[in-house]
Amino acid sequence: MKPDQPQPSSLAEQLEQAFTRPSNRDVDQMREVSFQTNIAPHANGSVLCSFGHTQVICAAMIEDRVPGWMRQQKVEGGWLTAEYSMLPYSTLYRKDRPISKGKQDGRNIEIQRLIGRSLRAVLNLKNMPNKTLWIDCDVLRADGGTRTASITGAWLATRIAINGLLESGKLEKDPIVDHLAAISVGVYNDRCILDLDYPEDRDATVDANVVMTGSGQFVEVQSSGEEATYTRTQLDELLGLAEKGINELVDLQKAKLS
Repeated sequence: MKPDQPQPSSLAEQLEQAFTRPSNRDVDQMREVSFQTNIAPHANGSVLCSFGHTQVICAAMIEDRVPGWMRQQKVEGGWLTAEYSMLPYSTLYRKDRPISKGKQDGRNIEIQRLIGRSLRAVLNLKNMPNKTLWIDCDVLRADGGTRTASITGAWLATRIAINGLLESGKLEKDPIVDHLAAISVGVYNDRCILDLDYPEDRDATVDANVVMTGSGQFVEVQSSGEEATYTRTQLDELLGLAEKGINELVDLQKAKLS
């Protein structure tokens, strides 16, 4: 360091200057997020959701019947179910389709259940009588955060599909009660950061996915140490970062709808 340059006044400032993210983003800075609607013309609602280089096609389709178990148990209202998959060319190396292995991918099952649970948390299914809303999330390009992009984009695709049903008179009441979005947070090089891309996700010691409503209610928090532990203070910081990111995502959803 040259003598005429200002010296860091504390160890904290020195550490702040030494920390950099692979993307050079600030710790609380998200990747560029965009929504391209009507990407799948035959769906009732569709969105190409991009979190940086991560791209997921989210589509919503309406079926005028409910699952057999609902009919047998005489459960009123409708249903929502989700499916998630990664296209073979979405990663650096070709990913086999589950059908080629003769069984479902365990990770896919976990994520599609998360998507379904999350969306059902902000829907009043009784306002969808005798209808099933199918959500399909297909990862076009994976660079970290595919499940969070899927949830955020799927809500927007659902909103578009429901708007169509309401406008056409096929639904009397709006089943959607709130916005929904999801974001990843983690501990990378001992710092809490927002919206992990692949290099950060790969090397993070703590990885978390947070799903929240537009009104600030938690739907799900998935958090784990990768052969590491973390403190209550770090967890609080991670949740604070997630809340900031989700507020930004909800604002982007509202802007797109307007």
